[in-house]
Amino acid sequence: MDFKLARCLAALCVSASIFVSLGTSAAAAGAPLRIGSDISYAPLEFFSKGNPNPRGFDMDLARALGARLGRPVQFLNRSFDSLLGGVADGTLDLAISAISDTRAREQKVSFVDYFLAGSGMLVPAGNRYHIFSLAALCGLPVDVQFATSQAIALQAQSVACKRVGLAPILLQQRATDDAALSMLLSGKSDVHVTDFPVIAYLARTLDGGKRYVVAGRQFDVVPYGIAVAKNDVALTDAVQSALQSLIADGTYDRLLAKWGLGQGALRSTPIDAGTLYEH
Repeated sequence: MDFKLARCLAALCVSASIFVSLGTSAAAAGAPLRIGSDISYAPLEFFSKGNPNPRGFDMDLARALGARLGRPVQFLNRSFDSLLGGVADGTLDLAISAISDTRAREQKVSFVDYFLAGSGMLVPAGNRYHIFSLAALCGLPVDVQFATSQAIALQAQSVACKRVGLAPILLQQRATDDAALSMLLSGKSDVHVTDFPVIAYLARTLDGGKRYVVAGRQFDVVPYGIAVAKNDVALTDAVQSALQSLIADGTYDRLLAKWGLGQGALRSTPIDAGTLYEH
């Protein structure tokens, strides 16, 4: 059998099994899939000027998942720190928002993992403080989004700074990544810390790619996960199967290429694999 034909037939079989697993539930009836996201995180989820429809890799992937599940997608723009609670209490069906799958978060929700990403640091061109790791941030004003894994890492590093007799990090936390970034853009912080794909995108696009640079390498690489309620095994299984079918038929790779994110591709769709990456 021709390889391409075999691949397509395999994807169709996976798709068919998804619809069978949904049975006669509201999902099968085409109820909207309520997806929570903090839409301020280009190139993963963001709004373009004058366009009310969210863009980005996560948004495209969510639409593809909805189509594969036979359900329209309803995006709900929420603060990042409210997303997991919304999934857990049933006001959201899923949360897709560059959410790092961590051991602590797995206590609240289940994750269908779909991408690998670390954290990174953005600094003005020239990197005058020679920043190449978190250890170089002692005493510097650093901005970050509240309640993120980066905020937790910076708090731990600040404690480490004080432990060896150095000044703590002057941490400036904001509700959204855009608000945190504005601190760097206005000169009120020296470093912006967020997910590495976002840092790379900002370095490439802000002021034509000439004003800011990535400092050092990405750190704390973990999977991003699609958050699902822990007791909703049927939806977790359906999302996992749908995602695997998108990988099998090439849709996933095309979306990664569209947003320049191929380096973070996963070939499988594990559940709660984040614990394997944490020290």
